[in-house]
Amino acid sequence: MTRLGYQIPNFTYDGVDHAGLFANVAAQAAAADRSGFDSVMVMDHFFQLPMLGPPDREMLECYTTLAALAQHTKNVRLGALVTGNTYRNPAVLAKTVTTLDIVSAGRAQLGIGAGWFDVEHDAFGIEFGSFTDRFEKLEEALQIIIPMLRDERPSFEGKHYTARNAINQPAPLGKIPVMIGGAGEKKTLRLVAQYADESNLTATLDEVPRKLDALAAHCERLGRDRSEITVSLQRVVCIADTAEEALDELKAFGRTLGMDFDSMDEATRDMILGMFTLGGPDDVGEQLRAALESGVDGFTCSLPANGHNPERVELLGQVAAKVVM
Repeated sequence: MTRLGYQIPNFTYDGVDHAGLFANVAAQAAAADRSGFDSVMVMDHFFQLPMLGPPDREMLECYTTLAALAQHTKNVRLGALVTGNTYRNPAVLAKTVTTLDIVSAGRAQLGIGAGWFDVEHDAFGIEFGSFTDRFEKLEEALQIIIPMLRDERPSFEGKHYTARNAINQPAPLGKIPVMIGGAGEKKTLRLVAQYADESNLTATLDEVPRKLDALAAHCERLGRDRSEITVSLQRVVCIADTAEEALDELKAFGRTLGMDFDSMDEATRDMILGMFTLGGPDDVGEQLRAALESGVDGFTCSLPANGHNPERVELLGQVAAKVVM
């Protein structure tokens, strides 16, 4: 289960051209593998997200990348944070994740969510639908995917998807954990309680207790043991050997997005810095310990500003592993 995951959210790195891009990504994954992370994940998107750059920045396809990373890692689980359900037929997705499990010697996990980035859908000709449509699709998909990951042959007739004796051979090498991403208290956390092994929350620390209470209430109503579900919290981190270096590296990243921290107004600067777990090892460790006290079991961490430096990935793994152990 994910107690300390490393997510790679961006693929545009200063000084790294397309020919060298995967080697850098593989180096990040290898650093995570040896330093205390239990999983490595990539976003399942086709365009870069607005907070990380313009849409035409580099974005590698998720499952092709994960399959390749299986050959550069030995211990970590591999998955998406999280798969956009709308992008793939559910039976094909089950087959894809199972194949990842085979090529990684049993290290696949499924992270999945309802999907949200309408720009990608429109550009790629993928139906986006309403909020209700996307959650209906996600629940139907789970009723096909999960049995297939358990070596069953489901038949299903739904509003959005159908399956008829859906064979999935070779079967996974073991149980593939299912993580549902998102923090919606009525829909997402109910799906977690009913279908998932893990929940990954995007929430502020003061929101976390309410989210956990909502999950517990869904579990109680459904007869599910809440302790069976591992809950991780997303953290965006910038760590370096010193707090000064970390801030300098974050400023350099900001400049690639057209942001000058030194000239922006104080309120805007503080708001942006507040989105990061920022500083040297002691600073980051202290902030993660405080976040753990909110009640979660662990974290999924990304390093958008300096993760292309594998030494920073390794440093974060060493610091964060001491917190969650």
